[in-house]
Amino acid sequence: MSSQNFQEIDELHWTLGLIQNLEVGLVVVDRAGLIKLWNGFMENHSGISGAKLTDHSIFAKFPELPCRWLKQKLESVFLLKNPAYISWEQRPYLFHFKSNRPITGSAPFMYQNVTLIPLTSPTGEVDHVGVLIYDVTDTAIGQIELQQANDQLKALSREDRLTGLNNRGYWEECLNQEFERFHRSQEVSSLVMFDIDHFKRVNDTYGHQAGDEIIRAVAQGLKEQARKTDFLGRYGGEEFGAILTGTNGENAMLFAERLRARIEALVVPYGEHQLKVTISLGVSELNYEQQTPVEWLEQADQALYKSKQSGRNWVSLYGDYN
Repeated sequence: MSSQNFQEIDELHWTLGLIQNLEVGLVVVDRAGLIKLWNGFMENHSGISGAKLTDHSIFAKFPELPCRWLKQKLESVFLLKNPAYISWEQRPYLFHFKSNRPITGSAPFMYQNVTLIPLTSPTGEVDHVGVLIYDVTDTAIGQIELQQANDQLKALSREDRLTGLNNRGYWEECLNQEFERFHRSQEVSSLVMFDIDHFKRVNDTYGHQAGDEIIRAVAQGLKEQARKTDFLGRYGGEEFGAILTGTNGENAMLFAERLRARIEALVVPYGEHQLKVTISLGVSELNYEQQTPVEWLEQADQALYKSKQSGRNWVSLYGDYN
């Protein structure tokens, strides 16, 4: 055998050794989806040797693969002769491998970036596609944790810490957005403002911690009565607001009355005491007469004031008493 042949054999061994020891998964499939190469990375993470997979259908051996999606991707690469790239953000993984990363040991699976490469034959035809699998678990988990931290900070900036309701600033943003939405869609909404009757007396008699327990209990009662589509907020001190989307004044009055009765029946334990409170509520239906969100809010406040004048523990609809 000539020295050139020995050199070619050596180069082939080096190439095969490189492929087998890559820290990247490499699978080669033909047009029929038959596996022609399954490198060491894939063997280690799948637990299946290449010898058992060669010339077998990748879809038959791995039925958990997104078959229709992957077939379309492969057909596109064969047809266009251009690579295709899939980020873990588009699809977290192609092969469901366990994560063995030292930094992100708690990851539920290996996050993967995938590249599909057309492999051209000497005749210029693309008869095979190489599928490269990159383990990007550390990067993915880092980005996910960063996004979660940002989401938590965003939620904290919107949340009233005592009650878990929206704070005044964010709730007022919701009020403005709902006002604008009404003028675009003409879908009616109503605003309910209420506060706790004689709340100062609670603080003066039992202390501010007792007052905090009352506020938390009232906020919980509000959450229980509201829908997920409603915007609930602590407006300040003992005053609360609820924006009831898609709700007219009549139905908002029903909501307010249920809430009034719910709070009236509430018993808040505090030490050896059993505290009871009531609330007064004002309702304003959104309409074209209101020129600004502030005017909508003022009308609900006026209705609330009317409930106070009526002896408290009462619900008033703006306009009903004019």
